[in-house]
Amino acid sequence: MGLYADQILPRAINLALRGGEFAGPRARAAAGLDGEVLEIGFGSGLNIPYYPAGLKRVLAVDPAAAGRRLAAGRAASCAVLIEYVGSDAEALPVADASVDQVLSTWTLCTIPDAMRALGEVRRVLRPGGAFRFVEHGRAPDQGVARLQQLLTPVQRRAFGGCHLDRRIDQLVAAAGLELTRLDTYYMKGPRALGYTFEGVAIRP
Repeated sequence: MGLYADQILPRAINLALRGGEFAGPRARAAAGLDGEVLEIGFGSGLNIPYYPAGLKRVLAVDPAAAGRRLAAGRAASCAVLIEYVGSDAEALPVADASVDQVLSTWTLCTIPDAMRALGEVRRVLRPGGAFRFVEHGRAPDQGVARLQQLLTPVQRRAFGGCHLDRRIDQLVAAAGLELTRLDTYYMKGPRALGYTFEGVAIRP
């Protein structure tokens, strides 16, 4: 991982995705968490303020060292135990069927092999465990989708591999997770950047 991806980009994401319109989706995604939770794309800990108090532990996965430093203050003020367990969502260092919930917010777009990562999510979830997510991806409007495809090569270079055109719902279902709730909508701002998939999927 180069200097830009490890040091500069995490700081830019911390500024861009905190508070404001992102607070509601983060709060909804975290509201149902309980037991042992694994969070992929932990980053600077922007979900920490929304963790329910009753969580046993959060296992954090993120590749950027700067993200850990940015998260330190939030983690120190959190009553929930947070433990870093790895850096690669495509190869989670966690036992099969060992966590109750997995949380991901604006993360699947940047993982090189999102299907492999979702396969890992399914593997580590206990039967009946939930994958809770908020992700941006491919819009249903053809004009917006075409623009997303055009912009994705530039977006990937500038924002740590971020894909604008992934069909998040299809990827989640293809990984063998059962979608039990899915809301889709445009967030404020450029439509090519803001089409959002927010939902819950269960490991059968």
